[in-house]
Formats: sequence, C-alpha cells, structure tokens
Amino acid sequence: MIIDFHTHTFPDAIAERTIAYLSEKGRITAFCEGTMKSLINSMRDSGVDRSVVLPIVTNPRQERTINRVSAENNGKNNVFFAGSVHPDSECADEMLDYIKDSGLFGIKFHPDYQGTDFDDPRYLRIMRGAFERGLYVITHAGVDPAFRDHVHCTPDMVLNVLKELKGLAEDKLILAHLGGFEMHDEALQKLAGAPVYMDTAAVLSGSPEKCREIILRHGADRVLFASDSPWYSQKEYVRILRGLGLGEDAEEKIFHRNAEKILFHAQ
Repeated sequence: MIIDFHTHTFPDAIAERTIAYLSEKGRITAFCEGTMKSLINSMRDSGVDRSVVLPIVTNPRQERTINRVSAENNGKNNVFFAGSVHPDSECADEMLDYIKDSGLFGIKFHPDYQGTDFDDPRYLRIMRGAFERGLYVITHAGVDPAFRDHVHCTPDMVLNVLKELKGLAEDKLILAHLGGFEMHDEALQKLAGAPVYMDTAAVLSGSPEKCREIILRHGADRVLFASDSPWYSQKEYVRILRGLGLGEDAEEKIFHRNAEKILFHAQ
C-alpha cells in the first residue's frame, strides 16, 4: 500500500493555464498536466494506491466553492481531499464545521500564497479551532521558489506555533517538505523530533541523503510519503524512498500506516 499525502489538481477548464502560470512563477516544470485524470494515470503507473489532494484558498471568496468541491469528491477514485481556510476568512468557524462534518481530515495552508506568516494570530485562531475539532493542519514549510524575498513559514515560526498552541497542536500539525523547503539544516536542528508530522513532498529528489538524515532523526512514526505531483513524479519518488535504506518497518509507516491513522483513524 502506498499513499501519496501531498498532490495538487486543478479543474480541467483552468488546469493548462494554471500550470503554465505556476511553472513560470516558480521556475519549475510540471511533470504532468495537473488534472484529476492525469493524477489517476500517474497513480496507476507508479503503484500509488491513494493520493491526497491539497487545495489552497488564495482569497476568502473561494472558501465555500473549494471546500464544497473537496467534500463532494473526497474518496472518489481513491483520491482524498483536505479543505482550506484563508487567514482573512470572516466565516472560519463555519468553514471548519463544514470541513469536519463533511469528513475531510483537515485543512491546508500555504503561507506564501496566502500572504501571512505562519505564526500570525489569524492563523493561530484558525488552527486552534481546527485542532479543537480534531482536524489536522498541513502547511507549506520553508522557502517557496516563487516568493524568495520572504519566507512565511520558518522553523522558528513553527516552534512559536507549537508554544502558543501547546496541548492542541501535538501530532495534529503536518509540515510539508520535511519541515522546510531549502531550509533542511535548520529544520534538522530545530524541528527533528518535535511532535509534528513531516511529509517528503518536493524534496526527495533534491538531497536524498539529507532527507534520510532528517527522517532518521525525526522518526519514521511521524513521516508521510509525498511527491507534490504534478511538480514531481510519483514513480520517481517511490523509487527514491525505497532506495534510502530505511528498513521495511519504517517504509511501511512512511508509505501508508501513518497516513491511514490520519485519514481513517487506523491504529
């Protein structure tokens, strides 16, 4: 069983131009088309059994539509969805209730695309509400190639959140990119071993040995396999993770057992 915990798709009508825009802005080439069909084809080709799509609300006007679409499609074709809430939302509690009642596992933040530091009080308020409802929060962490002038989620900001939400955030917060894209030395020093999950999205192909070091220090119990499709190949990321020499038990946890606890409350 392989679960990819970090993918993105876009509606067919806008996928081509969205991929083109994001590719230019982030200076990265997409591996596939970014549609649901292309994700399902990638899963079939890669031996990935389930994928998790992480939508981003980039302005409050999108909240109802994005969360409704996520709820309506959750679980179809073995693809599961997060919800999303904007830090400037005027109906955050309503959205969190809807996400919870719809059976979505949690919400996705992207502090760079939402223009807000991760430890901002607006995020803290939403995270408190999410954690109190038993929802998970997954966030982009570290540098975003399209916003290099300011990092909106640093390891220190994560530590601030864990301090402010102590007793709530533990094992409910998921950091993408092994704790900090292009900030792995700092993530290794400050976040490895913290009571958070980390995913492997977008980083395995860049520095596999550094990733292995973070995984070993952080512990396989809190690591989730992820590719960041359509920007990276699911098939290649499966191959790289298997080549890290983590051992069968650790691979089982990372490939699916940890994700099953989050998605299905498996023991």
